[in-house]
Order: sequence, then C-alpha cells, then structure tokens
Amino acid sequence: MKLYGDLMSGNCYKLKLLCDLLQLEHEWIHVDILREETRTPAFLRLNPNAKVPLLELDDGRTLSESNAILNYLASGSALLPQDRFSLAKVLQWQFFEQYSHEPYIAVARFIGRYLGLPEERRAEYHSKQPGGHRALRVMEQQLQDTDYLVDNRFSVADISLYAYTHVAPEGGFDLSDYPAIRAWLARIEAIPGYQPMPTN
Repeated sequence: MKLYGDLMSGNCYKLKLLCDLLQLEHEWIHVDILREETRTPAFLRLNPNAKVPLLELDDGRTLSESNAILNYLASGSALLPQDRFSLAKVLQWQFFEQYSHEPYIAVARFIGRYLGLPEERRAEYHSKQPGGHRALRVMEQQLQDTDYLVDNRFSVADISLYAYTHVAPEGGFDLSDYPAIRAWLARIEAIPGYQPMPTN
C-alpha cells in the first residue's frame, strides 16, 4: 500500500507512527503541501478534496481523512477496541481531535511553524490560543484519572491526539501547566517501535 503525506503534518504523522508501531509494510510518498502538490491533476484523481494524508491500496482503492485511515489500518489489532462502547469512545476522542483540538492547536502551529508567524496572520495565531487551551484542559482532566484516553489502554485515540499535542509548543501552547499530558506523552514515546516526527 501507499501512503501520501507530509510527515511534518500531525494528520500524516499519526499514520506513519501507527505503521511503525504495528510494523505495517507501506510505501511513503512525500507530498509537499506548501508547493500545492495536492492540487496536481494526478493527485486530484486520487483525492478530489486535494488533501493529505491519503491511502492507496494495492487494488487501487483509496481512502482519505486521517482518522478513517488510522482506524482502517488498526482494524484487527489491539489498538482498535472491539467492544462497541469502547470503540464509540475512541471515535468520541477522534471527533474531539478534529473539531475541538486540531482547529486551534494545529492551525496555530501551521501559522508559526510552517509560515513563520507572518504579521498578517498574527491576530489569527493569537485567536487560536484560548480554544487550544480548552482542548488541553479536557485532555488533562481525563489523563489525571487514566494513563490513556480509552479504557486505560493505549489505542488509536491516543495516536490521534498525540500527533498535534506533542508539537503544541510550536503553536505557542506551553505544556508546563499540563503535567498529566506531559506524562502521557512520555508513556507513548516509550512504547516499543515508536518513531518521532522528523524535525525538518
């Protein structure tokens, strides 16, 4: 199978991390989003939505949206619960990641890390801080009670939220006030097979 993405993107990195942890064979194809490589005719044939990550299976079928790909790849493993309620809790955290976490933390990081915090986007960058801290407080509250987000076991819910949380400081989010989150990050980074996000 082929995975198209940019490893500096948390939504792409989460898939690379899963593949490393589960030792899934794949071909990683780098797509430069700043050079608009998702808008080429060849890429648009694979994903008309012009976004990465994208999974292309051996039979030519494709799948987009990072958490959909994550759950597909984790299916049958211990990282995706079989119990209906536990699975729903995983999905709950993944929806939280996409709607309450990523729009603030990932966007602020993009403006700061990718774009270099240009003056014309400085106000937007600062406007993302309150929402990002709200999301971090929700995670902190859960992780004060449990080592992982669902059933106190490491799952794709943790991978989904780890991806952008561990680089949140690049978006201006100081994690020093979130000791439970910092301990959770350290636990994930100690899991056998863990590979860090590239630095450039």
